[in-house]
Amino acid sequence: MAIPFGVSSMVAPLQHVLVQRPTAAFGGAFDNPACGYLRPVDLPAALREHEVFVETLAGLGPIVYQLDADSPHPDQIYTYDPALVTDRGAILLRSGKSVRLGEEDVLATWFETNSIPIVGRIEEPGTVDGGDVLWLRPDIVCVGRTLRTNQAGIDQLTPLLGETPHVFDLAFGAGPSACMHLMSTISMVSDELAVVEKAALPAGLHGLLADLGVELIDVPPDEIVSLGTNVLAVRPGVVMVVDGNPVTRAALEREGVEVHGFAGEEIALNGTGGPTCLTRPVLRR
Repeated sequence: MAIPFGVSSMVAPLQHVLVQRPTAAFGGAFDNPACGYLRPVDLPAALREHEVFVETLAGLGPIVYQLDADSPHPDQIYTYDPALVTDRGAILLRSGKSVRLGEEDVLATWFETNSIPIVGRIEEPGTVDGGDVLWLRPDIVCVGRTLRTNQAGIDQLTPLLGETPHVFDLAFGAGPSACMHLMSTISMVSDELAVVEKAALPAGLHGLLADLGVELIDVPPDEIVSLGTNVLAVRPGVVMVVDGNPVTRAALEREGVEVHGFAGEEIALNGTGGPTCLTRPVLRR
């Protein structure tokens, strides 16, 4: 079955999206320190949380596809990172987190099965994580040069995107064991509004957002660790967030944003991946 595809926005209405249920490998993620989970995973609780997450997402309009792979990769649940889907087709990425290598091949099988063309892939020594790539406008794509995405990867990614990206360096932060993507610092809510960690936002990106007239909601420090900056726009002004983060949620609602929360102790907070990370947009129009 051919599935329509095309993504060149973070906020255009999400029509088709791919997710992955928690697997046995996810249940054992804490056993491998390289995965970086905070505590042992309660797999039954994770499955319940993910079911509610998917029901909530589908209830907002998108068609949700389950990858349904019995993947040996603990982080496969975070389907945003191993691949991009663009207006030209899918790009298979190569994660800078070594335990995630191979996830892209699981997605490649799904793309091929559903007649989504693969326009290319990132090869060694290049690394690119999906969380370091975001669109501000269909013709303005931004890429973070981080501990997960290197210059060799950006050089390979650029011709596959068909656009010359704006590249921004991120700070070393807590180092390789922690995940600091470009999208750790910003989530677009609409073309005119974004949630950010202003203290970590690259200065050049801050200037570009100002040039575009984007209003910023600055997440307070105590809501960064609980993924306050990780917001999934289902369509402009309608978002999903992890439960909690009351200051950020109230700021969004004051701006007229419709906010839908979900419990994410296991599927989000434990593995440090919010609602954006849990999805691989396939079509936004």
